[in-house]
Amino acid sequence: MPRAGPTRAERKKIADLVDHYHLNQDRFIQFLSQLRELFLNEKPLIKHIHSIKARLKDREHLRRKLTQKLEETKTNGRPFKITKENLFSKVNDLVGIRILHLHTRQMEEIDQAVKDLFAEQRYEILKGPTAKTWDDESRSYFASIGIKTVKSPSMYTSVHYEVRESSRRKFTFELQVRTLMEEVWGEVSHTLNYPNPTASLSCREQIQVLARATSTCTRLVDSIFKTHDED
Repeated sequence: MPRAGPTRAERKKIADLVDHYHLNQDRFIQFLSQLRELFLNEKPLIKHIHSIKARLKDREHLRRKLTQKLEETKTNGRPFKITKENLFSKVNDLVGIRILHLHTRQMEEIDQAVKDLFAEQRYEILKGPTAKTWDDESRSYFASIGIKTVKSPSMYTSVHYEVRESSRRKFTFELQVRTLMEEVWGEVSHTLNYPNPTASLSCREQIQVLARATSTCTRLVDSIFKTHDED
């Protein structure tokens, strides 16, 4: 028997939460700007950064996420506990920062610089760093530098941190760190295959091929820098 969707009252509750987020956009825009400057002014970190991307969660994506969380709690017989009062701390990716760098071996120093920065600013790492990757070689490298790994079902490689700020607002945000080559795949896949997978089988297969190609390119870039360092 098909599972019933959200009731009218539940849809209203989710709509109110999305509206509450939208009404506070100015606060999040300011917070995003502060975070960007924080990373760009950190000398031990900036030497490894190629570029930084920042975004606020789209309203429709938030609606889908809240609906999914609601369905999960109903399935598991638990109450849905997200309210206007705790929305900004319960949903950890309303604000997203992405650090892009050139080659994989930079990650050890990036991780240490990020941790030092968060400690100095009294930001709390709620979860992570966690390397999400489908590639065994990448998994082995991240494990060797003390970063927990999980298998990525969507064929991308990225290191994730979920963080809470130190002010009384207690906003949370997501930090991702990945190479430029992995970003190429991520942008293509996100455009064509998110939040709903493309209906084209050929397109899905090509996206998987692209994942392998970008992984190969990342290894080539790694090799170039390793050769340069050894000369």
